[in-house]
Amino acid sequence: MRKFLSALLALIGLACGCSAVGPNYTRVEPQVPSKFGSLEKGISTSESLNAEMLSSWWNIFKDPVLNSLIERAVKGNLDMRIAEARVRQARALSLVSESKNLPEGQFSGGYQRQRRTESGFSGQTSGTSAGLSSPSVGLGPRETDLFLAGFDASWEIDVFGGIRREIEASQADLAASVEALRNALVTLQGEVARNYIELRGEQLRLQITRKEVEIRIDSLGLIDARLRAGLVSELDLARGKGELANAESRIPLLENSLRGSFHRLAVLLGQEPLSLVAELEMEKQLPEVPENLPAGLPSDLLRRRPDIRRAERELAASTARIGVSTAELFPKFSLTGSFGYQATKLEDLPRESSNFWRIGPSFRWSILNFKRITANIEANKAAREESLARYEKSVLNSLEEVENALVALSREKLRIEALAKAVEANTLAFELAMERYKAGVQSYLEVIDAETALYNGQDQLAQSQQNRALAMVSLYKALGGGWTE
Repeated sequence: MRKFLSALLALIGLACGCSAVGPNYTRVEPQVPSKFGSLEKGISTSESLNAEMLSSWWNIFKDPVLNSLIERAVKGNLDMRIAEARVRQARALSLVSESKNLPEGQFSGGYQRQRRTESGFSGQTSGTSAGLSSPSVGLGPRETDLFLAGFDASWEIDVFGGIRREIEASQADLAASVEALRNALVTLQGEVARNYIELRGEQLRLQITRKEVEIRIDSLGLIDARLRAGLVSELDLARGKGELANAESRIPLLENSLRGSFHRLAVLLGQEPLSLVAELEMEKQLPEVPENLPAGLPSDLLRRRPDIRRAERELAASTARIGVSTAELFPKFSLTGSFGYQATKLEDLPRESSNFWRIGPSFRWSILNFKRITANIEANKAAREESLARYEKSVLNSLEEVENALVALSREKLRIEALAKAVEANTLAFELAMERYKAGVQSYLEVIDAETALYNGQDQLAQSQQNRALAMVSLYKALGGGWTE
């Protein structure tokens, strides 16, 4: 017993004293600029982001309908349910890895009716199903009963840290799945806001087009009256009808896009496609974008963007798996034992004379699998390089997305200002052209040109306002807004 305890203590001390094989993970800090290069005065700033504001950035729009849609989407979206289920899977697998550091055992029992040879052999060529040794029962009746009950246990002592590295990898996988859940949340909120803004933009454009149809119908009535009075030719009437038909042809396209936004929003909320039509069909203004939006610093992305955080945890997991595969090069030490009762009569089974036990250390070393093990190590090293490249790529992509959103915000503002001036000038030009046409001093062609320029300008202005609101959504989605620790 003393020898056994000494061997056991030696193994445990060896396991505690040895560091885990394989590289230790060190967090990689990618190089990022000190500030974003596309910041523009009056549009965006490099002010530090308020965590509360960033976690619910859509409140900037001050639109209660959008707030309600996002709140319901977080509760009902199916992608969120999928991501949550994956977190639970990763948590359970992490517990599986942690359990490898604990002893494992099983109770077993059995009954056999056996017949031996005349010389005393039972004919059994392998151990019992429980893995317990069968002591000789001696000579006696050729046919006997055999009752067996026992317990087997084993404990792999993690001398070289393979199990510790596996636990490290599983915990990093769990953290990565949590970040994937957060990334799904950020994506969902951005998609709801984007589709809602597109819906309001399509309603505005549809309103402009319907107004154009009404005015062209009125103009057609004026042309018809002047034609009956002999003041204009059939050409003006034909041109007026053509422009009216062109305007009417754009309505079905806008209605098609509008219905698609209704359906998409409903599915994002986890509802059937037509469930939001009655709620959202009433026209409302596009959400307004405020000035001087805080963009924060590039370094904030490393701690805010869930996809970057996920890539960093995946890098940590792949680093740990190099240690898992490296540990296969070394022997594995275990402590095994069994205890049980065996008898030829059921009433003799619980007696002291029927029990047996064995306990002791053991080891196994897969030295002949050297080529396979080293190849697996190289594969894990390559997987780590892949994870590192993916991590660095996610940082660069995030910087690109923020810069693009900042450029879109500033350029769409300039475009809105120019289009507003164009609409104002084209409105005056249309009014003057109509007055001159009514006075009979110019043809209807000038009226059509002025009218077309006016409504094209109004439609482009509506699209530019929509694009600026979408750029704000892209900015805060790119900044990793929409979640809290």
